Amino acid sequence: MTPADAQSTDPSEPDVSFIVPAFDEEAYLRGTLSSVQSLDTALAYEVLVVDDGSSDDTPAIAREYDATLLEQRGTGIGAGRNFGAAHATGEWLAFVDADTELRANYLTAMVGFLEAEGLAAASSYCRITGPRRAKVVEAAINHVFSRLERPILPGFNCVVHHDAFDEVGGFPDVPNEDTAFSRNLGRTMPTGYCPQVLVETSGRRIADLGLTGTLAYYLDEDVDRLRARY
Repeated sequence: MTPADAQSTDPSEPDVSFIVPAFDEEAYLRGTLSSVQSLDTALAYEVLVVDDGSSDDTPAIAREYDATLLEQRGTGIGAGRNFGAAHATGEWLAFVDADTELRANYLTAMVGFLEAEGLAAASSYCRITGPRRAKVVEAAINHVFSRLERPILPGFNCVVHHDAFDEVGGFPDVPNEDTAFSRNLGRTMPTGYCPQVLVETSGRRIADLGLTGTLAYYLDEDVDRLRARY
């Protein structure tokens, strides 16, 4: 039986826990939380914002949207996701970054797809906003990552069964932690991409570093990941 076959028996627990790591995200977080709040779904969910010591209005915005605010300083995004998961009570964990916005059908479509296909985890296609060169990264995610034997599930948009997440130990403490997590999970459990869902995420890194700089950054990260044997 895969984790997707298991069902929560406690009616007081949410079906899904959204986990949003954040550091100085006042420019984006409101859009993310507003999109979560506007989901069209019958599923019960909670929202946990893991703040990494922000000096701006990130914590206030999380409280504005009635999210559970967790504080963990100086540990990085992967550790923040793991910290949120450790406090989550949902059967499914939905990892969404603080600059990612969801469409209204996101939760119902994703969980329906996971359960129908018997998957432990899934991502979906994305649209990256910003400079036109961001479309190269967008195409790689949508048409390369999704077709791998063990698909890469970007950390900004990933839903995973809580039991499966715990079984593999969450996001490893290595560079490109979401690639390492995806490959770890995919070794023993089925994962995939939901074709009915599209999210929108920021291309701010590409705007800051340029396409060449961004690709070089991720290449360096991936080399370090492989050196760490993930």
